[in-house]
Amino acid sequence: MTELRIEKAHGDDAVLRDWQYVHNVIIPTATLSLDEVRERSGRYHLEVAYLGDELVGCSTVRPPTSEEPVVTVIARVLAAHRGQGFGTELYARGLARARELGGEGIETVVLESNPDGLRFALQHGFVEVERYLLPGDTVPWIALRLAAES
Repeated sequence: MTELRIEKAHGDDAVLRDWQYVHNVIIPTATLSLDEVRERSGRYHLEVAYLGDELVGCSTVRPPTSEEPVVTVIARVLAAHRGQGFGTELYARGLARARELGGEGIETVVLESNPDGLRFALQHGFVEVERYLLPGDTVPWIALRLAAES
């Protein structure tokens, strides 16, 4: 069986485009341009997962800031690859990175229209803390916090 390969999305436009594709498919209400992805790759830790040469998913780890003292970990897996453990692997890597960064806790966000993502977060120890709409959005975001370290 082919092993999951994970690459950091930073500097290589092909990998950045793959991260952008996964993000935009899973978050169609907040699509990002390649320039926006490049900018994020300078602030956040972005990774892309492949099974052989096939794109599987991506992840984001946002470090804590003075305004947001928590670390945000997001794992996204394309629908065709869900339920095979790839999200768990991306999440575990993101969680390890989050612990290195410190902060006052670990959070994630999921679009309300993504029941698979919400179920995944709840199964991995997150609890809902807030639902909110960004200006111009019609689909709420769900903010979740990791309840207990495992």
